[in-house]
Amino acid sequence: MTHFDSLETRSVDERAASLARALPEQIARAQSATGYAKSLAGVDADTVRSVEDLVDLPVLRKSELSRAQSESAPFGGFTVKPASGFAHIFQSPGPIYEPGGVDHDWWRMGRFLHAAGIGQEDIVQNCFGYHLTPAGMIFENGARAVGAAVLPAGTGQTELQVNAARDIGCTAYAGTPDYLKVILDKADEMGVTLKFSKAAVGGGALFPSLRQEYADRGITCLQSYATADLGNIAYESSAMEGMIVDEHVIVEIVTPGTGTPVAPGEVGEVVVTSLNPDYPLIRFATGDLSAVLPGVSPCGRTNKRIKGWMGRADQTTKIKGMFVRPEQVAALVEKHDEIVKARVIASRQGEMDTMTVQIESPDGDDMSYAKSVVEVLKLKGAIEVVAPGTLPKDGLVIEDQRVYD
Repeated sequence: MTHFDSLETRSVDERAASLARALPEQIARAQSATGYAKSLAGVDADTVRSVEDLVDLPVLRKSELSRAQSESAPFGGFTVKPASGFAHIFQSPGPIYEPGGVDHDWWRMGRFLHAAGIGQEDIVQNCFGYHLTPAGMIFENGARAVGAAVLPAGTGQTELQVNAARDIGCTAYAGTPDYLKVILDKADEMGVTLKFSKAAVGGGALFPSLRQEYADRGITCLQSYATADLGNIAYESSAMEGMIVDEHVIVEIVTPGTGTPVAPGEVGEVVVTSLNPDYPLIRFATGDLSAVLPGVSPCGRTNKRIKGWMGRADQTTKIKGMFVRPEQVAALVEKHDEIVKARVIASRQGEMDTMTVQIESPDGDDMSYAKSVVEVLKLKGAIEVVAPGTLPKDGLVIEDQRVYD
């Protein structure tokens, strides 16, 4: 299969040169938006030319975006044009409002659908929601980019969906991974044969057993990683070895609660900078965990790969009636130069919550950190000092070991 465009097969140097041109322009656009008035004040946009340069900029969290939207509706001042300048305005739970466009591949989903083999000969049964939230339009916009026709099906009314798929001759499915099985099982129950041979899924876990069940039915199922704020972030190709980062976003993997990159291959929070000129989200924290895969995809696409969704980075946990947040654990590490890493473990002793703070440090003892733990975490707990490199590299900074029967 040919690639969606020449961007997918660029060399490392070509991609870096392109980023060095695009990133200063995007930072300057962001600085023109009132939402960035404080966080990007004093930043010389022309000096931000690489992923490494982004590290010095603050992380934007969804909670901050929500707070800004409550003060300056609907987009909190983070867009470069007014709400009336967009084709769509969506509302996600929170509520959080997101802008949407209908320009060619505005959400960048066409790249994924092309990788999934969907094109001009296909009719896509789009079972993502069209009501308020953007998923339906995100995938419809992508289908337009590859020239496919769309049945805007949404969810529910499964028997009608089966009849429509049969009558229209839908060849591709777009939706959550599990809903396709609901449609296929209903079709079996009705004695109806459907023509699905491709599936582009997202918004939930695609378990290997489910992918295999679809393969046994003659359906190739690939998944994307996208959000309502950012659009497509990464996607699978036919190689099915990790997820390839989209060409118009920059992905960093950082220690949860911070903006500090983890070591290559370690699990951390996905932070994304979008190059969308209408909505310049800079170092936007997704709250998701992932890790970078080494090398490039066997399919020939050369951009960075990630392992896909590996859990939530927002590990905020209530211990002894008090919330402990990843940002607090990060602050504890920053308080002492010699601390490499820290991990809070919540457990129970009898009917009581207990907290253990594990600290990677080449020197220091339990008592030397006790005062800082209380000051930063607002709780007393047992302290264990361990050698650097001891703690798991799984992205967890707060581990809840409590079991509730």
